[in-house]
Amino acid sequence: MPHVLTLVEQFWHRVPGGTAKATEKTLYALAAENEVSVTGLAARHRGVAGDRDRIPSSCSVVGHWLPRPALYETWMRSDLLSVDRYMTGDDSLLWASSLIVPPTSRPVVATVNDLDFLTYPQFLTRRGRSFFPRMWRRAVERSDHFVVPSRVVADDCVANGIDLQRLSVVPYGVDVPVCRLDQVDVVLEGLDLPDRFVLLVAPLGLRKNPVRLADALSVTKCDVVAVGGIDTSPEATRAFAGLGARLRSLGLVNEMVLSALYRRCSALVYPSVAEGFGLPVLEAMAHSTPVVTSAGTATEEVAGGAALLVDPHSTTAITEAVMAVLSDDSLAADLRSRGERRAAEMTWERTAHDYTRVFKRVLGSRG
Repeated sequence: MPHVLTLVEQFWHRVPGGTAKATEKTLYALAAENEVSVTGLAARHRGVAGDRDRIPSSCSVVGHWLPRPALYETWMRSDLLSVDRYMTGDDSLLWASSLIVPPTSRPVVATVNDLDFLTYPQFLTRRGRSFFPRMWRRAVERSDHFVVPSRVVADDCVANGIDLQRLSVVPYGVDVPVCRLDQVDVVLEGLDLPDRFVLLVAPLGLRKNPVRLADALSVTKCDVVAVGGIDTSPEATRAFAGLGARLRSLGLVNEMVLSALYRRCSALVYPSVAEGFGLPVLEAMAHSTPVVTSAGTATEEVAGGAALLVDPHSTTAITEAVMAVLSDDSLAADLRSRGERRAAEMTWERTAHDYTRVFKRVLGSRG
């Protein structure tokens, strides 16, 4: 059985993001498929098993002796600290699930969730503007093959010098809702939510379009519930402050609460300027939730014709779309129905199957 070493360090980030969630779901689907064995590699932590529940029991986890900052910088600056020692047998490869590619003599498959750090460097911190381009250059040098979750990201890779022969598009999947309809009231009890509201999921970072989003919602006069936090830039803070008491920010919530919120809300509003995939769009559709999202980004591709698309650069377009969903019951019902059908097409089992096919093909080409 082929052996895959993958980095799982993203599970130890202070707030694990979409990359961690996609890796987690893919790992569990790979474990269920049982076509490859997987070992996870993390940096040194006081408790390397701290997020062990996010990793399948069949996947062993090894901890490096260096903490994350030193480990990443060593890998980016040199060919030291090869990870070959963690891969046994000739039928082994490295899956760089977060695009951090350490030195290795084995085949490498790297996942590119987006190249927004090249396209929109203004959205990054000073450290990010330095680190991410260096990370990308190392990935290009060291990777045999790249996997991307959407054709939008594939096009970005080609525009940045990656040959099509080194690319595979493997979309992510979506789970069956964990919260049943008859559980919603119990799960959300005590949160003091309005009877009708639109939902924002992880409106963090300037590429999430927080200023136009907040300005649009202030015009609609609808109640708003946000999970995952609100952007803390001065511009976004001022914009969201304009929503006043109509905004309820719940911060980080567990999977059951998020599922209940998808079921309860009137719509998910997700007009990002740039996305590599957009898992919340697919999650909302699996819950029969109408979705308003961006045209011209990967979320349009993910939606597959089942969402109301807007120009993310137009506050007026976002406003009109939200108001249309809230005021037109037939439109909302149509979006719910189309969204359900779209979500049913997108499974983690298919994601795992396609990843396994890529792993085996890359191992075969090196053999």
